[in-house]
Amino acid sequence: MQRPKLRDNKGKKSYELYPLGQIPDEIIYSIGKRMTYYFAIGKSDINGEDWGDIFAKAINGEHMSSPIGLADVVYEEMAWSVKSVKLEKPLNAKRIRVISGRCSPDYSYGISDPHEDIQKTGAAVLGIWNERINIAKEKYEPLRTSILVRNFNNFEFLLFEKETERFIIKNYYWVENKNGNLEGYDALSNRHAFTWQPHGSQFTILYDIPVSARKFRIKRPAVLDFEKTMKNIGFNQSWVTIL
Repeated sequence: MQRPKLRDNKGKKSYELYPLGQIPDEIIYSIGKRMTYYFAIGKSDINGEDWGDIFAKAINGEHMSSPIGLADVVYEEMAWSVKSVKLEKPLNAKRIRVISGRCSPDYSYGISDPHEDIQKTGAAVLGIWNERINIAKEKYEPLRTSILVRNFNNFEFLLFEKETERFIIKNYYWVENKNGNLEGYDALSNRHAFTWQPHGSQFTILYDIPVSARKFRIKRPAVLDFEKTMKNIGFNQSWVTIL
């Protein structure tokens, strides 16, 4: 569906590569192809940087070496924050926890003791998150979060995306768990929404898997023989210069 024509947005271009959550088959095939290559060269898993590269190439975008706010991968004026989670059964996932960055209330707000007032600390954590979105949206719109749930033992994957949204701070309350971490809960549903770890300042968001999530498998490739590969590319010692 195209964006509606309104008097208010006259002259504004749409840089939406595809509608939210409607990831085209050709992108899934491209992702699967590049994952197959990673395994063919001997990798047993991929890290966050690998996934950013794979997704960027699949959409003909750019994987930013220095993200702007939460914008990791960009395509024209559109951007994604890309995340990956390892799970035993990706295709059966209903809800997942995603490490979403580091938020330091001490650095950003001068809160040296995060346990003194946990409601204030929790509000600061969400304030930092919201500001990162503000920074990204100054240049990129729409801004989405793309999440790959993976298992490289059985080669099963689930991919979904969400609009990267600001959180209304007053809609959440915070409690301290037995490990000393802070957990944010939705004030209306009392549902666990966030976790923040004082040690390391790690911020985790819990996501429900949407019905639009794409599920796929790839065939396990044979690992390329090292010596044969070197021969095929014509490698010899003259390629190495000892300084």
